[in-house]
Amino acid sequence: MRGITKRFGQVVANDSISLKLFRGEILALLGENGSGKTTLMNMLSGIYQPDEGEIFKDGAPIYIHSPREAYDYGIGMIHQHYKLIEVFTAAQNIILGLNDGKMDIRAAEKKVKEICDRYGFDIDPSRKVYDMSVSQKQTIEIVKMLYRGADILILDEPTAVLTPQETRKLFTVLKNMKNDGKAIVIITHKLHEVMEVSDKVAVLRKGQYIGTVNTSETDPQALTDMMVGHAVTLNIDRPLYPEPKKKLIVENLTCVDEEGIKKLDGVSFFANTGEILGVAGISGSGQKELLEAMTGLYPVKEGSIRFINGDGNEVELVGMSPKKIRATGVGMAFVPEDRLGMGLVGSMGMSGNMMLRSWKNGKGALLKKKEPEELATRVWKELEVVTPDVNYPVRRLSGGNVQKVLVGREIAIGPEVLLTAYAVRGLDINTSYTIYNLLTEQKMKGVAVIYVGEDLDVLIELCDRILVLCDGKLSGVVDGRSASKEEIGLMMTHIGNKEAADE
Repeated sequence: MRGITKRFGQVVANDSISLKLFRGEILALLGENGSGKTTLMNMLSGIYQPDEGEIFKDGAPIYIHSPREAYDYGIGMIHQHYKLIEVFTAAQNIILGLNDGKMDIRAAEKKVKEICDRYGFDIDPSRKVYDMSVSQKQTIEIVKMLYRGADILILDEPTAVLTPQETRKLFTVLKNMKNDGKAIVIITHKLHEVMEVSDKVAVLRKGQYIGTVNTSETDPQALTDMMVGHAVTLNIDRPLYPEPKKKLIVENLTCVDEEGIKKLDGVSFFANTGEILGVAGISGSGQKELLEAMTGLYPVKEGSIRFINGDGNEVELVGMSPKKIRATGVGMAFVPEDRLGMGLVGSMGMSGNMMLRSWKNGKGALLKKKEPEELATRVWKELEVVTPDVNYPVRRLSGGNVQKVLVGREIAIGPEVLLTAYAVRGLDINTSYTIYNLLTEQKMKGVAVIYVGEDLDVLIELCDRILVLCDGKLSGVVDGRSASKEEIGLMMTHIGNKEAADE
């Protein structure tokens, strides 16, 4: 790619970027949120077209106007959100859109099996997608590209929802593909994975190309400094709170969805003041339902959720609405997974979103605007939110800035329990460490913090204890200071398998 520029209105997403990719190599593409990584790869895969610049393959210029044309040039991109039809089999998904709609399933299954055997994929071509794990769905997407003859593969955040064991399997497959002469680009925020699997690392910053380095000649600290433009400390402090006490007790919590499927099955645990309690599990293991049940947003079929107030008295939360929980004086803050859909109003600015927490304090039809505006200004300055002003619509901000607004608002109410769902998902390293520090500050103020996360390295480094869910059941609780990724990974896939993990 030579001199690639892409603009969206006044915003320059990619500014004259030149990038080289070689056969038989894995290139990691690094950069903060909004640095232009995905935009650049979207142009290579035909989703966008560059405003300026050229793309060459094997020395000849190529012009990519659509993903189908990218396939014709042997370029395929595996996105974060898989594009599969759940009721189809793996083979049907892989050949969908090929051969003018004529499907020779047996021939396709045979070819899929050959590809799987060649690179080490583990997948049944005749199995329905809805019956597959997240890693198996990802495998289908990769095989789909190989089936179409791709020799350049782009993977966007490929390990975001994988267990350590699944990640290791994926890396083995990627190395087999590399050894077969494929060129692979990985977009990721996880520096330890960059160091493990890549041959080279290309770094973007604010839409500009900073440079490419050999992985063997660099380290996570140097890469972070390149991404951010100045030195960044890559240590998560985990101080001990002097006298932790129980703040929340959950017993035999069972939740059932509208179709009668158990989302949580007899889950029991407690959360302490001055502690960050991590929640680990494969995506869809009940994490979302757990947090929503504790805040009165998800119906509870059985069990108890008890909040211990300052007087030492227990308040039963099951059966209460969020409004009733707040009226009872329970100090609980919630940072949901869906930032704009559930946490904030996208068309409103920071001031308006701060007011969502306090509008009932006004009298009659009058709203108190002074306090929310002061709070918005404080969050804007203290968390360095990149926005023109506090009334600029939050939906126009980057993911990292939206998260700062949401976390800042919830912390500002001075909660006794702070619940966070994937607080750093999709955020760059600099913003992530800002969030980790904010959570640790809350913990040291005596807040009980519950942190649902997907990066096990962070869970182990940040959390005091880690609760592991598997298919809606509690698999065990481990000490964050002594647990290993492998132990937690096993517990994520085997209910109550703590003993097996210890062996």
